[in-house]
Amino acid sequence: MLSVQRMTPFFTSQEDFRLRLVFAYQYFSIIKGGEVYQFVPSEGKEIVVNMKSLQVENLGEVFVFQRGSRFIRLPLYQLLLISDLHLHLSTILEGTLNIKIEMPEAVTEEAGKMIEQMEAHHKLRMIDYALETNNRSLFTQLTEGMQ
Repeated sequence: MLSVQRMTPFFTSQEDFRLRLVFAYQYFSIIKGGEVYQFVPSEGKEIVVNMKSLQVENLGEVFVFQRGSRFIRLPLYQLLLISDLHLHLSTILEGTLNIKIEMPEAVTEEAGKMIEQMEAHHKLRMIDYALETNNRSLFTQLTEGMQ
């Protein structure tokens, strides 16, 4: 099994609902059999992700990795199957990019109401706790403004 040691896009661009992650030398490396292979952008050099379905679109793209005089050529679909590439992709999508998912207004309003209900319930539980522990200052702090 292969593992991805480093995977940092050199360049990213978003066109409509597609995200292109472009890789260059020293930004992508894998480990096979305890040896590090560096990405060589001789064939494929980008991963295209459909942001609606979060699926990789260019699965046939061939990525080449090199260690000394040895080369490994892997289609993207195979790289996804035999390595932890999907974990690195999800980290990139979640952490470094601001992905905005549009929610219908009704869903947003309902979520807001549920949060308010949960906060009110939590406040009542904290008041009960303050009463049980005879914590007068906490009780006063929580009940101020409730009248």
